[in-house]
Amino acid sequence: MTAAARFAAHALQTRFGDLSPPAVDAAKLFILDSFGVGIAGSSADGAAGLLAVARTWGAQPLVQLWGRSIRLSASTAAFMNAWQMHNQEFDCLHEGAVVHALASVLPAALAAAEARGGCSGRNLITAVAVGADIAAGLGLASRAGFRFFRPATAGGFGAVAAAGRILGLDQTRMEAAFAWQLAQASGTMQAHREGSPILAVQIGFNARAALQSCELSLVGLPPARQVFEGPDGYLSVFEGAFDLQPVLRDLGRVWRIAEFSHKPYPAGRATHGAVEGVLALRNEHGFTAEDVAEIVVSAPPLIVRLVGRPPVANACPSYARLCLAFAAATALRKGAVDISDFRDEALNEAATLALARRVRVQDDGNPDPNALAPQSVSVRLTKGKSVDWHCDTMLASPQRPLSRLRQLQKFHRCLEFSAEPLSSSSAEALISSVAQLEDLADVRLLSNDTAGTPSI
Repeated sequence: MTAAARFAAHALQTRFGDLSPPAVDAAKLFILDSFGVGIAGSSADGAAGLLAVARTWGAQPLVQLWGRSIRLSASTAAFMNAWQMHNQEFDCLHEGAVVHALASVLPAALAAAEARGGCSGRNLITAVAVGADIAAGLGLASRAGFRFFRPATAGGFGAVAAAGRILGLDQTRMEAAFAWQLAQASGTMQAHREGSPILAVQIGFNARAALQSCELSLVGLPPARQVFEGPDGYLSVFEGAFDLQPVLRDLGRVWRIAEFSHKPYPAGRATHGAVEGVLALRNEHGFTAEDVAEIVVSAPPLIVRLVGRPPVANACPSYARLCLAFAAATALRKGAVDISDFRDEALNEAATLALARRVRVQDDGNPDPNALAPQSVSVRLTKGKSVDWHCDTMLASPQRPLSRLRQLQKFHRCLEFSAEPLSSSSAEALISSVAQLEDLADVRLLSNDTAGTPSI
């Protein structure tokens, strides 16, 4: 049996009752978190221009755009909502896979639900869980470092699984949909390397492609069979070295959604160890930015590769969010890292940039090309004293989860950045509906509560 057949069977045959309680709880937790982050993304840099283009793509406006009062076609809404979820580097991820799966899986699943006239909350939870299994599984199968932008490429296959399940594809059509997705999969690391905002757009492209792949699966053209493991299949081309067998063996036994991590700070996850370390040392020892001569962060090579870039003046928000030095300097100066720290004049505060230039990131020699931890932070003070901090697991991972209070504080803060304001009743309704999602008859009620209210 091919990997596509195994993945298709898992996506279609899994029932809500098969999920573990931690998997159900995690799915609801990250669905709510994803709504908040996606709503905040509606006002991010470039949102108006991207929306103006996307609205010209046509088709019947069925699906709610989060944080705004308009609806778009299913594939266009999946594109925009996926971009909004990732455009601020605030969305959840599977650290071991280095995949932000829900950024494509949830928008595609909800667009599919709207397109088919609704689905139950139990079906949505299950679709998100199996989509996360496949997207994260593809990342976990890799034995190499990033060659392409994995959150986009792997995420698209998870989106196919989730959307195809909700749309009612059968086994044959689901396998074909994976083949169509392979034909459309895209996303290089060049935008990441340069800090370009097009990086998040690549997740939108793959979410949109997932719905198109489900539609194209009905055409009946003979699909490729070895979509994932073939010599020119996804893993060979996009990842290089891989071992898929452990992932296939764990399907239905290990629920990857329960392994996902929150993001407590709106910056690349690879910056979070440094941010937490700087804040912990600041709080413990009481020093200020003016007392610091140098900050040295020792971390795995992936951290250096992803966020070890130098701080620069006039950086665009996407560059700054992926600059560990800028994030750490912001944390030390302000005692927190907020969405507003990557917008407008905050990006060019002279004091933050000066401190950021005193932050150095060094490779700790970790042999795992996908490792994000452990990390260490050493702060050398101007009076000669050094203070140190170390973590084996970053904050907001499953081993160190955020409290419910902090989860809800993040959610409410995100809603303050909606392009069009949400009412307080909509916010509370969304929290309540997701908390009881397994009892919700139609998930279209969720979409209604993500809508903004236009200014009069």
